[in-house]
Amino acid sequence: MIVSPAPRFSRLLHEVWRPLAILFVWDVAVTIVYFVLPFRAPSLPLTLFGSALALFLGFRSNSAYQRWWEGRVLWGAMINASRSLSRQARNFLNFPEAHDLRRTIVLRQLAYVNALRCQLRRQPVDGEVLRFLSKGEAEPALARVNIANGLLDGTGRRIDDARRRGWIDTILQSRLEATLVDIANAQGGMERLKNTPLPTQYRFMPTLFAHVFCVLLPIGLVESLGFATPLGSTVAGLMFLAVLRIGDDLVDPFSNTVHDVPLSAMCRTIEIDLLQSLGDEAPAPLAPERGILW
Repeated sequence: MIVSPAPRFSRLLHEVWRPLAILFVWDVAVTIVYFVLPFRAPSLPLTLFGSALALFLGFRSNSAYQRWWEGRVLWGAMINASRSLSRQARNFLNFPEAHDLRRTIVLRQLAYVNALRCQLRRQPVDGEVLRFLSKGEAEPALARVNIANGLLDGTGRRIDDARRRGWIDTILQSRLEATLVDIANAQGGMERLKNTPLPTQYRFMPTLFAHVFCVLLPIGLVESLGFATPLGSTVAGLMFLAVLRIGDDLVDPFSNTVHDVPLSAMCRTIEIDLLQSLGDEAPAPLAPERGILW
């Protein structure tokens, strides 16, 4: 996620320079043809076209931002649920015999959030899980297709073992299970965002209309702008291409780019809070790198 006060114009140009360069070449070609060949440029209702296109792009960008914000809200819920699980484990299992189980529940949650982060970003999971769990503890979950869900299932079984041993009653077990349900619901929402793209009409039609508009733009402007057509048309095209790119950047909040929800930083926040709840030394929060928080 970009956290610098203002986005760098160079980054924007880096993302749209290819279609912008093609547009500039086209603008120059239209301008040369207009002055070399004796033809009159057709009068195009560019204002009408631009207004309709702006509605399309604005609706698409809003839909993409809603997905991005929902991803951030779901991870906020994950942070809160992780803190709640750690606090409940500490308070409900606050006696010497349950020390190892209490610690196991907290470490499994740390392994879980990092495994979920890697799954959403399509990154290797095993190394992150084994940072917190022994190989024997992690193997049943690592053998699952959905490793994060396997870790959560294992935590639920350990809570049930505590109930069987008489360490907690069914009321406390239900309360812990409710927190696990909150965690599972947040994971389900994240997987829905990751695995369900915007409908094809939302992705294809605005892109098509934006490019058609950029092609028609110099034809409609050349008579009024003359030799300034390449500059004016390219700047106007940049605005529409930038809005189009914003929608592409925000539509998948977990794709591990500079525009995404900062999953690594939020997992580090959970790690700090939960390790400190155990009395262990915690790492420092992640700091932005060149204005980007990962």
